[in-house]
Amino acid sequence: MTQLVDTAHAQLVALWLGFMGWILNAVTLGIIQWRVWHVAPGSDISSDVAWVGIWRACFHSHTLVTPEFRIMYCSSIGLAEDFTPPEIAAAQVLMVLALLAGLLGSAVCIYALRKVYFDLHKSWPIRSAFMCAGALSLLAAMLSCAPVLWNLHSVLTNQTIHFPREFHMPPAPLSQDVGPGIIVGLVATALMITSGAIFLTYRMPDGPELSRQSQRELRQTVRPRMESQTDKTAMSWMCKDNAAFQSHENL
Repeated sequence: MTQLVDTAHAQLVALWLGFMGWILNAVTLGIIQWRVWHVAPGSDISSDVAWVGIWRACFHSHTLVTPEFRIMYCSSIGLAEDFTPPEIAAAQVLMVLALLAGLLGSAVCIYALRKVYFDLHKSWPIRSAFMCAGALSLLAAMLSCAPVLWNLHSVLTNQTIHFPREFHMPPAPLSQDVGPGIIVGLVATALMITSGAIFLTYRMPDGPELSRQSQRELRQTVRPRMESQTDKTAMSWMCKDNAAFQSHENL
């Protein structure tokens, strides 16, 4: 007979996959190397390679130094700046929303698994909780997938960004490569899609099996109460006053 605990093993694995996807999504948010620009030699960029992320653009330089990055010079990319391309502006907003949706989905899944493993007599909201967790995981995957694919398209089509002069970036790169940020973002999206799909496939046990299980739990709860009531009744019968003895005492 199928037990309620035996129905959520796949969802437990899905929670681990979704949590790994959430961690990789957070890593993607902070990686600088979304786009790898190869530039012409002779500029302030010593290594002839610059990195463009969704928050800042950086490159190694022996003449320009940002104190907190030592020999790396970095400039921040603002959301409301005129030069910020739409794919980077969208990534700044959607990646943060994906992080929040993934965290909320993991929390709902933990609630559902707690119902499965610890509160078997309150099993009615379990499927709804798993459905909600799956929907949030798929939402997080879509929110992160859109900016990642958009930036991937910009790299493959070698689109440029018109940085201000203080960025010391060339007007256009010689070529572009896909950076680790986009690759990690794609992996995170795949993990969250897989996790959400597994959450949505959860099925409760069949009705008769679940009812028999509930009846067994009910018997385990009611039987000690009936036995205690029976013992009290027996004790009250054994301790009943003897009327003949009381009449003899009154003589």
